[in-house]
Amino acid sequence: MERDKSALQQKRKKDLNKGLTVFVFLLPGLLLFVSVLIAPIVVSLYTSMLDWNGFTQGTFIGLANFQELFTSGSINFWGALKNSLLLALFSVFIQLPLALLLALILGRKPKGERAYLTIFFMPVLISTVVIGQLWLKIYNPDYGLLNRFLELVHLEGWKHIWVGEEETALGSIIVPTIWQYVGYHMLLMYAGVKGVSTDLREAAMLDGATKWQTDRYIVIPIIKPIIRVSVIFAVTGSLKSYDLIRILTNGGPFESTEVPSTLIENMLFLRNRYGMGSTITVMLIALCFAFALLISAAFKEKDN
Repeated sequence: MERDKSALQQKRKKDLNKGLTVFVFLLPGLLLFVSVLIAPIVVSLYTSMLDWNGFTQGTFIGLANFQELFTSGSINFWGALKNSLLLALFSVFIQLPLALLLALILGRKPKGERAYLTIFFMPVLISTVVIGQLWLKIYNPDYGLLNRFLELVHLEGWKHIWVGEEETALGSIIVPTIWQYVGYHMLLMYAGVKGVSTDLREAAMLDGATKWQTDRYIVIPIIKPIIRVSVIFAVTGSLKSYDLIRILTNGGPFESTEVPSTLIENMLFLRNRYGMGSTITVMLIALCFAFALLISAAFKEKDN
């Protein structure tokens, strides 16, 4: 009896030491996670309930900032959100299908496969500032390649000041965004395509399936988890978009390309409304989490 009790105590002590060892090794990562992700969210949530200019003592006003955000006409939140959702729509229904098509084609091991991978992925490696400056030169109304091309094909009536007109400014942002990140999603899907067993492909071909039928009924269902991740990245990335818009249009003309991130910058640094800027930040975080959960649920429901 005493021997069993002693063995039990030793086992408990061993389990405790093991648990402490695991905790010690996990502690740095946990502290980093809390300090980098959780703490800023908590601080933003608190400052969103303040009337604060960032310098003097803030005044607690509860949910008044949220009420103003949703009802005030002086804050273009709904217009900014609409622009981000349009960007997400084009990303999901144009960028991702194009990336999937490229991944399926390259997954068949064409000649020059590695070269194509490098070429398509190269825009992802280039700084967004550089890409913004490049597309500003393309869109330039005087010497830009786009207007010069339209002149060459005798379509002068289609010429525009692309980033300076309300009708074309948002489209002028969507095009380089799709161009820059199509290679990123292509590489994710390409890795999934290459992971599909060749035995499945060969069995389908022996049964008379064409290459496209094999891709449709075998490859795409297998890589559906990767497609789900790409959809989440595309939508949340569109909601958080900032740098390219900041360079090309800075939210203009007349707020026609405003997005939540540029609106946050406007509130923080131009209007000195840190409380309202934090309110928009909290809404942006909530929207990203909500869309991620909705997309995951949609894919799960489709699988069922």
